[in-house]
Amino acid sequence: MLTMDDTIEKIPEFGIYNLSLITISGTILAAVLLETLGISYVLPVAECDLLLTTKEKGVLSAISFAGIISSSHLWGFLADTRGRRTVILPTLFLAFVSTVLSSFTTNFWLITLTRFFTGFFISGSSATIYAYLGEFHAKSNSSRAIMGASFVFGVGCILLPLIAWSVINQEWEFTIPLLNIVYRPWRLFMVVCGLPSLVCGVALLYFPESPKFLFSRGHEQETIEIVHKMYRWNTGGKGPKLELSSLLQETEAQQTKIRREEAANSKSVLRLLKQMWQQTAPLFMGTYRKRTTIICVLQFGIYLTSNGMYMFFPDILNRIAELEDQGVTRTTVCQAVYSTQMDLSVLQVPDLNATGLPEVCHQKLDISAYEHSFVLETIYALGFAVIGLIINAVGKLPILVFIFGFCGICGILIVFIDLPLLAIWFYVILLTCGFCISVVNACTVDLFPTNLRAMAVCISLMFGRLGSVVGANIVGLLLDSQCELTFWISGVSLIGCGVLSFFIPNIYKRNATEDRFSISSR
Repeated sequence: MLTMDDTIEKIPEFGIYNLSLITISGTILAAVLLETLGISYVLPVAECDLLLTTKEKGVLSAISFAGIISSSHLWGFLADTRGRRTVILPTLFLAFVSTVLSSFTTNFWLITLTRFFTGFFISGSSATIYAYLGEFHAKSNSSRAIMGASFVFGVGCILLPLIAWSVINQEWEFTIPLLNIVYRPWRLFMVVCGLPSLVCGVALLYFPESPKFLFSRGHEQETIEIVHKMYRWNTGGKGPKLELSSLLQETEAQQTKIRREEAANSKSVLRLLKQMWQQTAPLFMGTYRKRTTIICVLQFGIYLTSNGMYMFFPDILNRIAELEDQGVTRTTVCQAVYSTQMDLSVLQVPDLNATGLPEVCHQKLDISAYEHSFVLETIYALGFAVIGLIINAVGKLPILVFIFGFCGICGILIVFIDLPLLAIWFYVILLTCGFCISVVNACTVDLFPTNLRAMAVCISLMFGRLGSVVGANIVGLLLDSQCELTFWISGVSLIGCGVLSFFIPNIYKRNATEDRFSISSR
């Protein structure tokens, strides 16, 4: 008899089944980004429709992440006790519904509420998908599978600025008297950002639950059927018959099994909360405590910059372009921000023109915002592809240290550069620290066993999204008054994360299976 890992290793590497799953997983990751970061394109053009101040923009930028934080623990628990797919599937559909509703809101509080629920539901797939995808692959290949999904995610993200440009910069509008709103392109853009969630939800209807999860729950025959199906898909039905009738049980503490079985059958809310704690507590005990703490701090630091600073990226580029239109050629990013502050009294008592909108309102984003966002997403796509190719050969530590250090230094230098184009490029490099999210997730999948893996990823990403909330609100509070400080905070925190990477357990080690497979790309 073979273990689950040994059995999966017998399946041809990255055949059509695995590639299909990687594509769907990557699209889900892209859907999460569209749902959470797409709002950054909306804020500059919706500020007059919703009467948004800079601080309110910061709140609205972060509220989806607040929803993710509030539900990450719940989804992680349910994913480890009820199933990965059981959580991912309904939350994708519910996130889409919430997004559609948010496109019809008329004020700051309504859109804040609906975006919170979008984050609440999209959280179910945002972290669980890593565990789900990893468990269709042997441990030696799970990191590359995750990086493969991240590449798809990067390709999908390239569409974000393209979609924003093609939808937001249109000039049509129509009134919906029943809702008392003028439906403009930015509202349609929000719906389009939610469509990948709907598409992925439909696609996952044709894929099963994680085989490793099913096997850990004692569903051996169902697991074997999934393995046979994977083998048939990957070989095209032309390979030798896979002889597999039973699997070797993996070691798992009996008390953990009992807790998981009780949780799956529990109907009481209090008992469910108690079991959530019992599922979470091991992550902060014994050998797992150091691992959990480090990955949570790393994810917090990455998201603080990659999402917190990204939320204001289109807005800042719009301000720089506005200053350049006035003939200013030498200015720092922060000087451009200070020179183009919105007068709040204009928002509160607008000077209406013939169209009913204040003269200062931006109904379109400057084309440079889309161009540089497109460059950023292209760098992400190519970067994930390169990391996926070299991660086994080079190791995770050198990748983390290089990205953290390089991005952190660029973030600090932005404060001093008075050439707008060069400063924007350094800003783009600063935001590429998001490469480290998937690398740290790959570390997390390797560091924790099946029964704790989804919860570990969810908890770490919960701290990451907390970093997004903190980062977006820091920028919202400080941008107009202490702009330089926001870049110093981002740069220094990333350098600190680079130092902390050296303390990830087993980060220096590469097992024999990784060495054996490091020559081939995928």
